[in-house]
Amino acid sequence: MTAPAPVIRIIVADDHQVVRTGFAALLDTQPDFAVVGTACDGAEAVRMGRDLRPDVALMDVRMPGTDGIEATRQLTGSGRDGPRVLILTTFDLDEYVYDALCAGASGFLLKDVTAERLFDAVRVVAAGEALLAPTVTRRLISEFARLRPNAGAPLAAGLAALTPRETQVLRLVAEGLSNPEIAARLVVTEETVKTHVSRVLSKLGLRDRTQAVVTAYESGLVVPRSAGPV
Repeated sequence: MTAPAPVIRIIVADDHQVVRTGFAALLDTQPDFAVVGTACDGAEAVRMGRDLRPDVALMDVRMPGTDGIEATRQLTGSGRDGPRVLILTTFDLDEYVYDALCAGASGFLLKDVTAERLFDAVRVVAAGEALLAPTVTRRLISEFARLRPNAGAPLAAGLAALTPRETQVLRLVAEGLSNPEIAARLVVTEETVKTHVSRVLSKLGLRDRTQAVVTAYESGLVVPRSAGPV
């Protein structure tokens, strides 16, 4: 007999009541989801994150007072025990979203996301993966890393701890390749790729693949290109 899937505990933070209520109601239609709280700003989201220990926080990026960027930084900065953060935004090429990804968010969703896409995204990040849509997230990171180069030297120094093969894998992750695609490119097993990715994250102190992509661009390992048509 197959054991039931563990329930994913979720909080929703948005300063617009209709939006947060709507997302909460939608998420609650899934048998493996439990919305344990809703927050009207980042400060309340941080309190809920620490008190209720959710698995995923659905976070609006622009809120009064403590915004979604600072809330993300506080929730993810205490190590790997904090919730995975999914940023909600109204348009994809958004500097605030880039800042939130740098602060520790695992990915982002547009507010007009379909229900199935929302459900899939929550399950992906709850499982410890990054929500990395190559045509959107990578374009966003590339564009803002190009426009606002920063912290390159310290990040580049951290890359020195990686082996040549780990560096190669990090570069391919930053290009948006999945583990099976990297395995095919390098002619190795998918399990070997997973091991390399895990070691890269561990050596660089990163939570997930999205953080690896940010690091690869900001360190100069991958040269950002101007954002064009996707």
